[in-house]
Formats: sequence, structure tokens, C-alpha cells
Amino acid sequence: MKLDRIDIKILHVLQQNGRMTNVELAEVVNLSPSPCLMRLKRLQSEGYIEGYAAQINVAKLGQTVTVFTEVTLKNHRQTDFARFLAAIEKIEQLIECYVISGGYDYLLKFVTAGVGEYQEIMEQLIELDVGIDKFFSYVVLKAPIRKAHTPLTKLFSHRL
Repeated sequence: MKLDRIDIKILHVLQQNGRMTNVELAEVVNLSPSPCLMRLKRLQSEGYIEGYAAQINVAKLGQTVTVFTEVTLKNHRQTDFARFLAAIEKIEQLIECYVISGGYDYLLKFVTAGVGEYQEIMEQLIELDVGIDKFFSYVVLKAPIRKAHTPLTKLFSHRL
């Protein structure tokens, strides 16, 4: 499916407010409601829209610690990567995982109740012997900039 400027605009607007009604969305993207709804359903069925979720202010719920962890594996065979990923997928406090080029293999993002809980998770991973050679931890002190959206209109301006 090829996207046009209206599709990109629909996606951009929905990132800002996923609870917007179809009528409101149609008005913002300059379509009538029926064609807008057809485009929205097509974007959903084609997998461009993966779902809708509430953004929770976790700090309001209580104290947490965010930790970024660089992980380097001992070996770099497909089975080593698969074994590591199978182990970390089960960790609920792991909220993001990236395969990275450069000096390490993975960048992980954990949100835990505290440093002690994070330490327990890492000790369990080491104990499981899932192929970790070394890891470095970076505790987040503050997040002065956090955005929940991707700048679609900037990234895909050639389609607008």
C-alpha cells in the first residue's frame, strides 16, 4: 500500500490524540467523515496503526528507576542472539530492546521499583548464563525531553 500526504497526516494527528473522533479527525485532515473512516480502517488493517494506548504518568503512581543497559554477548551466532532474546522477553520490567551497531550488541531500557530490583534482574540473567559477556548500566536521573510521537510530517515530507 502506498501512502499519500493525507494518510501521513492522519497518522500524525492520531499520534497526538488517539481518542479523537472520526468526525474531528476528518475535519483536521480536510476530508469528509466517510472517506476519512475508510482510510483509517485501511491504515489499521495494513498494520500502519498497531493499536491505541493510554500514556500513564508513572511518577504519579510512585517512585521508579529507569535504567539503560548496554549488553555485549560472548558469542555472535544466531543461536546466541535467540537464547538471549528468549530470556529477556520474559522480563516485564524490560520495556524496550534495541539491536545496536557499534561497541555493544543491545541497548535495553528497564523501569523498576528501584536499583535493588534492577540489580536482581541482572543477577538472574547472569545466573541463567544466557551469553552475556559484559553489561554497563546507566541510571536515568531526569528526562527533560520525552516525546510520545515520531515526527512523521518531517520524516515523510516528500509525500506531503
